[in-house]
Amino acid sequence: MTDHPSQIQTTFAEIQSKTEARASRDTGKVSILIGTATCGRAAGALEVVQTFTDELARQEIDAQVSQVGCMGHCYAEPMVIIQKPPYPPICYGYVTPGIALRLVEDFVLGDDPCLEFALGALEENELIPTVFELPRFKYDMRLILRNCGYIDPEDIGQYIQGGGYSGLAKALQMRPEGVIEEVKNSALRGRGGAGFPTGQKWDICCYAPGTPKYVICNADEGDPGAFMDRAIVESDPHSVLEGMIIAGYAIGASCGYIYVRAEYPLAVERLTIALRQAQAYGLLGDNIMGSGFNFSIELMQGSGAFVCGEETALIAALEGRRGMPRHRPPFPATQGLWGKPTSINNVKTLSYVALIITQGAEWYRGIGTEKSPGTAIFALAGKILNTGLVEVPMGTTLRQLIYEIGGGVPKGKRFKAVQIGGPSGGCLPESLLDTSIDFDSLSAAGAMMGSGGMVVLDEDNCMVDTARYFLDFTQKESCGKCTLCRLGTKQMLDILDDITRGEGRCEDIDLLIELAEDIKAGSLCGLGKTAPNPILTTIRYFRDEYEAHIIDKCCPAKVCQELVGYYILPEKCERSCDACVGSCPTEAVYTAKRGIKAIDQEKCVKCGSCVDACPPQYNAVVKISPKSLIPPSPPPKDG
Repeated sequence: MTDHPSQIQTTFAEIQSKTEARASRDTGKVSILIGTATCGRAAGALEVVQTFTDELARQEIDAQVSQVGCMGHCYAEPMVIIQKPPYPPICYGYVTPGIALRLVEDFVLGDDPCLEFALGALEENELIPTVFELPRFKYDMRLILRNCGYIDPEDIGQYIQGGGYSGLAKALQMRPEGVIEEVKNSALRGRGGAGFPTGQKWDICCYAPGTPKYVICNADEGDPGAFMDRAIVESDPHSVLEGMIIAGYAIGASCGYIYVRAEYPLAVERLTIALRQAQAYGLLGDNIMGSGFNFSIELMQGSGAFVCGEETALIAALEGRRGMPRHRPPFPATQGLWGKPTSINNVKTLSYVALIITQGAEWYRGIGTEKSPGTAIFALAGKILNTGLVEVPMGTTLRQLIYEIGGGVPKGKRFKAVQIGGPSGGCLPESLLDTSIDFDSLSAAGAMMGSGGMVVLDEDNCMVDTARYFLDFTQKESCGKCTLCRLGTKQMLDILDDITRGEGRCEDIDLLIELAEDIKAGSLCGLGKTAPNPILTTIRYFRDEYEAHIIDKCCPAKVCQELVGYYILPEKCERSCDACVGSCPTEAVYTAKRGIKAIDQEKCVKCGSCVDACPPQYNAVVKISPKSLIPPSPPPKDG
């Protein structure tokens, strides 16, 4: 135990009473929570905020409007929660300024809760707010996301009232080695992608020779389709700060850094506010809570290099050098920032720490699976009905996540694959939808947990083109240090380009596999080692699509432009309709004999405008693959 446990308890009690006194003045008010994270703002949440504020002022209604973070249900933004006793808190989705006016008039002033706009009612238990009614809410297990969408991220008082910083107060009354032991016993694994045991990393760093020691929060989230870290930082920044401070105390560090993408301006703004507030409350700086422990945190904005998500490249960037990985060992835990012992943890990993300290390691191990305890957070994107963030216990299957939580594939389309684990993850087919979501099961299937990106693909996606898209991203983001990563990924990309143009050879498939294995073996960092995963898994599970492109010169999904063509069916064309003619940017559509429309294949750039313009009752424009099926001689022009 520390020498000042009573002082810590007294100081923290004073901090809590200060925030409780402020909260008591708002008791009994109608409270309106509006999600204004990036997803909410993109959907018009700020206009909704302004409408509520103006209407409440106009009608002189004493109600409190709070801007909160992201609830995770991005598909239903803008989202609003109205708390009006004695009604339970009611959550509304797809709120417009017009609906906001209705809610003020009918519910805030009256007694009609406007259930036609409601998504569900909230019931708050001891730890996790839960929303019932819809399956999308039912299966969530919100641990890291417990505060997201329920508290004002710019108000430290609301975080403290919900139990915030009690984990820090408890940790400061323990010895540092006791904190590390608790995290080790929880079997918490890093959520940045690698899944390395967090407690073990802290233990190595704590006993590594050399001072000072450092704590780094890796918020450099660059995966296409991933926004979990951004949402947490925008919605609950103090949970990250609390985890960092506990980590600093555990390993004996007095300084921490948050490395966040400059492309996340709202996250940067809210982190800056949170740091200032924590400093003002004595939760950062010298002699935290009277414990004698000093800890400060600095914020650094990255410049968007994907490779800087790799820990040694991130350290290089922090030191003012070009973000390039270095050989390991030595690992950062023994020789990191400026050559000193450094613990680097992901946003999600650090957000768990305070919960583990307050609730205990056994509580945490009781969630999820034996080897992968806790929850998993995914950003659902792509061809899925309910896009957004979801947090589920480890061990949940992909099928449950995509269909029971995500709502399945929209528009009656057939599911084809799910790309999981970011651009370096794998594409898994429908036959593997019953795979358990955990580090080991996904790895065995050829994918990876990664940072939590999940892109759902349907029958309209070409798997060869999908592999080419992700490889194009990682190839461009390669720092170029490793020859195999720099040149090998470029060679693979060239082969994939040939295949999508119908210029591939049968031996190219085996060559792709050989190159992929060489790149994985010869690359220095995780970017190169995992970049071939989309190619390997698409060949493994969708080899028939590669063969169709190579042998039949056909793209089954009709995506690859060089292998498709557009054709107007004469029997369906309405001669008096000129919609397709007016939509074509290259004047490739013309009027042929007898008034039917036709497409000049020499001029066609395959933009698809004619398909979009053709009235659905005619449906006369079709996309054909292989394009050789199109009649070689277009009908002559009229006149």
